[in-house]
Amino acid sequence: MLGVKIVCVGNLKEKYLKDAAAEYVKRLSRFCDLEITETPESTPAKEKDAILKNIKGKTVALCVEGERMSSEKLAEFIEKTAQSSPKITFVIGGSDGLDGEVKSRADLKLSFSEMTFPHQLMRIILLEQIYRAFTIINNIKYHK
Repeated sequence: MLGVKIVCVGNLKEKYLKDAAAEYVKRLSRFCDLEITETPESTPAKEKDAILKNIKGKTVALCVEGERMSSEKLAEFIEKTAQSSPKITFVIGGSDGLDGEVKSRADLKLSFSEMTFPHQLMRIILLEQIYRAFTIINNIKYHK
């Protein structure tokens, strides 16, 4: 089973975000070994070391200048990664983004949009897209 790690700067504060994250964590448990690691929020340069020490396997950095892809393409990427690596790590930076060293360490820089999202909400969006990817991979009726 593929290990999926999400390294997040900051933590979820609002109950509705915690509840949403918990729901996707529960749904994902049948497809992968999911681990979420939170690191303290500071400046990108200060956050860098905590992020880098938590990266395992293939790494995807979420950043606005990254590649945009469809849900199907993300599913393909995850499926290919599962064939070559036991773990994939997604990195969500803080409100000031990611340090350049974290971005250069990434195997893929991924952008969900040119728009800016709150990093707490981005965690929920990422969890949903990972769940959607696994339903696509497993031919489960969820993705339309």
